[in-house]
Amino acid sequence: MTVVSVSMPEELLDRIDGFADEHGYTGRSEVVREASRNLLGEFEDATLEDRDLMAVVTVLFDYETTSVEERMMRLRHENEGLVASNVHSHVGSRYCMELFVLEGRLEDISTFVGKIRATKDTLTVDYSVTPVDEFGADADPAAADGHDHGHGHDY
Repeated sequence: MTVVSVSMPEELLDRIDGFADEHGYTGRSEVVREASRNLLGEFEDATLEDRDLMAVVTVLFDYETTSVEERMMRLRHENEGLVASNVHSHVGSRYCMELFVLEGRLEDISTFVGKIRATKDTLTVDYSVTPVDEFGADADPAAADGHDHGHGHDY
């Protein structure tokens, strides 16, 4: 197996080590491998491909020590065709939450979520994806199951 070196904040490493201990993993490498497989598989759901989707993406960040808010504004403007709505809210005295409602295809939503996850200093990224093509003008209301068909968290 190839050895990979990864940089991460000490707090995250401590959380990974604690998680490994609490859940019976052999070590942090096993946790990171499983997390990587899960992340890579999140948007490989064939039932979502070539469908009209809506997604809700929630981002939490510390506005006092980061430039995340500026990055969120830039992403919103760069993706005007995908971002149907955007809400900015204050959480406590120093945190902000950015909520995006997206309308589009899986590939575009996946790329958008990836850009947010790649933004330095985000504290959490959470999203859900729901097919909405079944609710179109010609859709059969009995066919809509109302379930969340994609879900992921990044802490």
